[in-house]
Amino acid sequence: QNSQKRSSSTPENPRPKRTLSSRSPYALFSPNSFSPSVTPSQKYTERSSRGEVVASFGSVQGPSWSGRGGCGCTLKLFGLPEENLTKNYKFMFQKAFDVREVLSWRIEELGDVLKSHHCLEDFTSVSLPAQEPVTVLGRIGCDSNGKLNAKSVMLEGDRQHSFGRQIPLDLSELKEYSLFPGQIVALEGTNSTGKKMVVSKLYEVMAP
Repeated sequence: QNSQKRSSSTPENPRPKRTLSSRSPYALFSPNSFSPSVTPSQKYTERSSRGEVVASFGSVQGPSWSGRGGCGCTLKLFGLPEENLTKNYKFMFQKAFDVREVLSWRIEELGDVLKSHHCLEDFTSVSLPAQEPVTVLGRIGCDSNGKLNAKSVMLEGDRQHSFGRQIPLDLSELKEYSLFPGQIVALEGTNSTGKKMVVSKLYEVMAP
């Protein structure tokens, strides 16, 4: 018989490990084979445009400054103290409460603009059931993390009338509309159950 016997591997006689050949993927994709050389190329070192000034403004390069130590110099704060920074603060640091206050104030400000521009009556809560058409104010939102579409549009009501409550919107009766998340609008429609509003009119802030 020409059958070959397999070498037995036991704890006393372990099987020798195979050596990595040149065709092994571990050898081909090793860090040494893909790491760039730390020595810059000859073409880069022999470039002639290094340190060249392409454009300049003014005749004086690197002016020197000198002073007398600031003896007798006093600082004066112009404007009201509450409008100026008098203590250290964190740059680009905002608290969630401050952001909410700014957004709520913005809804109220644009709500007054919408009311005067379109001659609207007082706004109603988004969660109040109403068989007759009512006008509500709020900010456009989305009911999921996906893209905004006709089935996922929600309205977050203002704090003054709706206490920030949200309600889904039915836009099937609108002929045309263009909405984006965060947009502040006034809507007219019916809300028979208090859980979904069927929009009949859309009032937007018009550009001047």
